[in-house]
Amino acid sequence: MLTSWSVKDGHCLVREGAVSQITVALPEAQSRAAAAVVDPDSLRGAVWIDLLNPSPEEEAAVQTALRLEIPTREEMQEIESSSRLYREGEALFLTANFLYGVDGGEYGSTAITFVLTPEHLITVRYATPKAFTVFNARAQRVPSTLLASADAVMLHLFEQVVDRLADILERVSTDMDRASHSAFASARAGGKVKANRRDADLRETLLTLGQVGEVTTRASETLLGLSRILTFVGAEKGTAVRKENQVLIKTLVRDVRSLVEHANFLNNKAQFLLDAVLGIINVEQNSIIKTFTVAAVALMPPTLIASIYGMNFKEMPELQWEYGYPMAIGLMLAAAILPVLYFRRKGWL
Repeated sequence: MLTSWSVKDGHCLVREGAVSQITVALPEAQSRAAAAVVDPDSLRGAVWIDLLNPSPEEEAAVQTALRLEIPTREEMQEIESSSRLYREGEALFLTANFLYGVDGGEYGSTAITFVLTPEHLITVRYATPKAFTVFNARAQRVPSTLLASADAVMLHLFEQVVDRLADILERVSTDMDRASHSAFASARAGGKVKANRRDADLRETLLTLGQVGEVTTRASETLLGLSRILTFVGAEKGTAVRKENQVLIKTLVRDVRSLVEHANFLNNKAQFLLDAVLGIINVEQNSIIKTFTVAAVALMPPTLIASIYGMNFKEMPELQWEYGYPMAIGLMLAAAILPVLYFRRKGWL
């Protein structure tokens, strides 16, 4: 889908057909068929062109109209810094991985490229982080501010991404606190809570901590990419960013730095809680193993006595005693009870 935004007389112009706004649900076949008749003047007049899963025809239309090369999906996956951040003429090509899909539970990271020219911002993406959806809605309400220039669009979009990451990290922190409280409360209750309930709480805590680690890692990856982009743009701000928008770069750098520190804190906290939960599980397993060990030790002497009297020797005087059987049973009971009493005295039980 190819989306273009432009501002005229303080109003946002949403062009339908081949150039369709993301809130206009056009069939894919209609969008692709209409791409062949895109008006180049419409593209040249747009401030922001958003390419979501672009077809070759849509890419060609943008490249022809703006006379620049759109990176392919394979080129966007390259990890070298020189392949992700570079300048060609007056255009800056900026690529980073962005977290998406957290609300749906099927989260991941997707590479998004920002092509910034003095007149246009082109975004190339193959997934939709929620920040883009929210920013689209905001752009329709206040286009004169958010779509004033190409660099303003990019910086305000980054601002929305940072706000979204802050919300995600806050939610992750709340989920982690809730899960850890439940696990520690069950462990502290001990025998007052059923073993199945305690095991379920520990299992849920482990799953939550795993998810926290995954989300915070991907969020840190997004923040790292944003930090690199802002550093690169900051070095080029004299030509790439208008003077009135340069203050946004400093604000974004501070916000990104604070979120990186918070994400690192959450990662460390998650690691600590993971170690603590695994320690609780090890203690419970050791308790179970100790119980089985004591039972095995307590049963060894009676087993020895029973084995002796199970022998088939001809001369065994006890076999002829009137009280031989009760004596053997009593001896086995005493041999089982005495080790247990000894273990209790030593504090091993």
